[in-house]
Amino acid sequence: MNGRVVVIGAGIGGLVSAALLAARGCDVTVLEKEAWVGGKARRVAVDGAEIDGGPTVFTYRGVFDEVFAACGARLDDHVTVRKAEVLARHWWDDAGGHLDLFSDHDASVAAVGSFAGPAAARGYAAFAAEARRIFEVLEDPFLHGDKASTPLPMMWHMGLARLPEMLAMRPFDGMWAALGEHFADPRLQQLFGRYATYCGSSPFKAPATLMLIAHLEARGVWLIEGGIHALARALAGLAERQGARVRCGAAVAEVLTARGRTSGVRLASGEVIPADTVICNGDPSALATGRLGAAARRAVPAIPPAKRSLSALVWYAHAGTGGAGLTHHNVFFSRDYAREFAEIGAGRSPSEPTVYVCAIDRGADHHAAPPPGSATGGRERLQIIVNAPADGDVHTYTPEETERCTSAMMATLERCGLTLEPSFPHRLMTPTDWEHLFPATGGALYGRASHGWAASFQRQGPRTRLPGLYCTGGATHPAAGVPMAALSGQLAARAIAKDLASTRRSRPAATPGGMSMPSPTTGSTG
Repeated sequence: MNGRVVVIGAGIGGLVSAALLAARGCDVTVLEKEAWVGGKARRVAVDGAEIDGGPTVFTYRGVFDEVFAACGARLDDHVTVRKAEVLARHWWDDAGGHLDLFSDHDASVAAVGSFAGPAAARGYAAFAAEARRIFEVLEDPFLHGDKASTPLPMMWHMGLARLPEMLAMRPFDGMWAALGEHFADPRLQQLFGRYATYCGSSPFKAPATLMLIAHLEARGVWLIEGGIHALARALAGLAERQGARVRCGAAVAEVLTARGRTSGVRLASGEVIPADTVICNGDPSALATGRLGAAARRAVPAIPPAKRSLSALVWYAHAGTGGAGLTHHNVFFSRDYAREFAEIGAGRSPSEPTVYVCAIDRGADHHAAPPPGSATGGRERLQIIVNAPADGDVHTYTPEETERCTSAMMATLERCGLTLEPSFPHRLMTPTDWEHLFPATGGALYGRASHGWAASFQRQGPRTRLPGLYCTGGATHPAAGVPMAALSGQLAARAIAKDLASTRRSRPAATPGGMSMPSPTTGSTG
């Protein structure tokens, strides 16, 4: 299969599309405005240490096994991956102890029972079964399937015989209320409601369908040596070995058109790169607001600011810690979850936030002390995240406000028993900073929020209104997150391969060397 393809942005989705299309014989060029590949999955230098600067939770690894296999390679030959024993450690206060969830289901049931009693253990088992059922119903037709504007095509594909299963997805039920059916203990309702934030949504506005995220994590969390950025570098190398070119420091200013379809791109430097196909690996808002030219502006609908997902305050820290024993993934909850999300919904940073801490130098087992020599001066590398409103295009965080947010974050940690050294070395990213890095988003990190039953069907799909222009990435179908961005890359590559083949019917669609695109119906064993 021939075809000149330009990918705008070297995030996970764009790199997956680039590798798969290059493996099928396309002439692929990836253009990244920043100095690194990976998009949000980057490294940040703080106090002489390299801090993981983007997503930290790696699940659904079977998607990446498929991508590497389609290119004649193995994931394990390019990154060092180990499965986590402890999925995450959860804290509410210094006196009540903590709750670990495990990769072993029975261990999680027992832990919930020890923490909140036998009824809670039964509730967790029932919740886990429901989350698994929702995931299994949606995995093939939705996560791996083509984007539809309404549920009807997906339901037709599934067949009326599976109508009871469709209703079991609970699209019209609220997530918070559904969790209340399983958990009388408000701490557990809060814990499992937090999974809505994995796609930048409020647990008080998200549909119960999003409970499937808990099952996806329960299937396995992996730690990658070097973080998700190492995975992005591996994908870039994979694409290059298939013949793709990856250029950093190459900002695209405009998508060019001729005869009603894409004809290439013009860089900020003035250089023009011809292309039959252009893939935008970024938030569709950049297209809709004209950041890539007038022709591309008409290609996708705009996302209203009220529909944006969450943004975040993120501290990249090199700090000494004390008190609470950390594992790799840790969550310290606020005392009033409803107030926290009400404040965010009103455009304010939360006065008492829930805080996620990734202790980068620690493993994910019961006793995850930092390995010897991993930190200097008694410090360890941390990424600390607090949810925030996506208003970075209309609100600038002042020094006084960032200091107030830092104090609120540290107060939550201290209430739960974790102390950080005073004035610890760190760099803070606010929604304003995210807007500068990803223009036209307001700092939204997940595209459109998944609020209401129809929201998931309103995400941008791979095809746009402009022939030859496609979208991929975490802000597109099927959802946000590292594996979903990779799935979007697969879907975009599949759509492009089909469209190119339809214009070159005389050319065979087989991949050189006998490789083929992963089947959309292939289940992952991740």
